[in-house]
Amino acid sequence: MQALFIGQAYIDITFLTDVMPTGDEKAIAEDYAVSFGGNAVTAAFCCAKLGGKPELLCSQADDWLARMFLDMAAKYGISVHGRKVRESSLSFIMPHSGKRAIVRCRDNEFLHPFPPLTLTGMKALHLDGHMPDAALHYAKTCRSLGILTSIDGGAVRENTEELLPFIDVAVVSERFCQQLGKSVGDTLSYLRAKGCPIGAVTLGEHGMVWYDKDGRDQILPALDVPLHKVIDSNGAGDVFHGAYIASYLRWPDRPWSQHFRFARGASTHAIQHLGNEASLPTLDDIEQAMIAFPEKPQAASAYS
Repeated sequence: MQALFIGQAYIDITFLTDVMPTGDEKAIAEDYAVSFGGNAVTAAFCCAKLGGKPELLCSQADDWLARMFLDMAAKYGISVHGRKVRESSLSFIMPHSGKRAIVRCRDNEFLHPFPPLTLTGMKALHLDGHMPDAALHYAKTCRSLGILTSIDGGAVRENTEELLPFIDVAVVSERFCQQLGKSVGDTLSYLRAKGCPIGAVTLGEHGMVWYDKDGRDQILPALDVPLHKVIDSNGAGDVFHGAYIASYLRWPDRPWSQHFRFARGASTHAIQHLGNEASLPTLDDIEQAMIAFPEKPQAASAYS
């Protein structure tokens, strides 16, 4: 095992349509994709696609959707450690004009305790805040062993505040800032105060503001992808997380500025494809994205 990812597993059904039926109506979608889903799950698949050897601790039911999920994981060489739930979780995603609407059907009522895992050879842990008891246990254990710990702070979850002191790389969303009632700058100060050596706030099309051990806030602009090329932004953040973990595993001595630029290239590739699986980049895809699109001009007001 090179890395362990912990989170909620979904099957994602993504479809393109300009019309949503109401009442007793029908509509035909322009296109659709069915794939694995979930924040840490998609990050694990991205890491595997980029040559990492991740393992995944996630929710798992005993139904045909779970068997579909396990087939997908086997295709990417991902070992799944399932934690039993009664039924698989589903997401229905409708991308439109660079945004996305989502309906989720989620079962996170776990029937058993999380499994004990051997961490021999592990170099990184990535969490999305789901499965909070397992997340806290493995974050504490990995921090004590000197294993890199990372969190996708897409939202403030029930034990986020308890988790953060054990996190090395905290990459959070604009929504996370809003839930805290803090500005981007104040959120970064909050992450510093929690003891996170690397902290970042992602701002979608406006890029990212982050700090490393040097302490100062830095801006990483987004790459300038024309709107007509943006097909599906859902999962792009998860690809970003999986890519910086893959970069760290491949090039552990590189600075975090390079890991994040690599991840930016990965998410730039992702938004041009429909569904999580089609969005996963290869190393060549990332290189091509970094060549094809310039950085957006920095607008200070976008990062306030």
